[in-house]
Amino acid sequence: MLVRAFVPAHITAFFVPRFNDDPLRAGSLGAGINLDKGTNIFASIETGTLERHIHVAFNGEPVKREEAVISYSVAERLVPEGFIGEVEIWQYFDFPNGYGFGNSAGGALGTALALSYRFGGTWLRAAQTAHEAEVRHRGGLGDVIAQLAGGIEVRVKAGGPGIGVVDNLFFGDYKVLVVPLGKLSTREVLDGDVVKAIEAEGSKALEKLLAEPTPERMMALARDFAEKTGLLNGEVLELARELDKVISTPSSMIMLGKGLFALVRGEEVESIKAILADLEVPYDIVEIYEGKPRVERWFEGGSK
Repeated sequence: MLVRAFVPAHITAFFVPRFNDDPLRAGSLGAGINLDKGTNIFASIETGTLERHIHVAFNGEPVKREEAVISYSVAERLVPEGFIGEVEIWQYFDFPNGYGFGNSAGGALGTALALSYRFGGTWLRAAQTAHEAEVRHRGGLGDVIAQLAGGIEVRVKAGGPGIGVVDNLFFGDYKVLVVPLGKLSTREVLDGDVVKAIEAEGSKALEKLLAEPTPERMMALARDFAEKTGLLNGEVLELARELDKVISTPSSMIMLGKGLFALVRGEEVESIKAILADLEVPYDIVEIYEGKPRVERWFEGGSK
């Protein structure tokens, strides 16, 4: 049996980490955007073997347990103990790993949904399993619950699915410009001295956004957060200032990755392309993804 799941990529605009010994009560406050590109997961589950095997692959290449500990952890919890057979989890990412697009959470949530579809379970239990694995293995704090919500989301109460609370902003005809330039380690940032600044500035940003809940306000607050915490600096900050010359709302930093994102309108696209072509940097312009992730049985030649 082959099951396919899609989980949107998620960009965090600003955040406030909330740590807790109970993984389901750990999470983050903040805001972000879900994209119509992300992680496609194919789960192949076959019986008829003499032993139980679980394998994970990224973009077609098998990966060892230490390179995909979160996805392996999810699979081992959701494949029943008595199951004898071959379970293969194939994850394909539209954006590079480590660049701030929520790939870790996308892989975990997609794996949980696909296996729950095959073996039985609920959306909530699947999502909680993915969130717990993310928290325990330091993959992230708020991506799973944000990816469940879709759209432009605001995390107003920290915690995993079933405990945290997420709201959504109305957003009109915006598209999302993404400029992925490099990696940042979530673990290293959250272990560093910058956490105090993130907590203070993120709390202020959330309070201001809830008082004026618009996409334009979110982007202005995201930029302010990125600069005041010192996360947005150097060449990336200079690029943001160049982009700001041709778009109506400020660009800001992808949290946590070395890159930028912005909300853009159709009439701004050509000017953006010209600037980025001159600077020879990678970019993409994508739609905002609304709704929940998708999961379905997959047949050769397409789904039914």
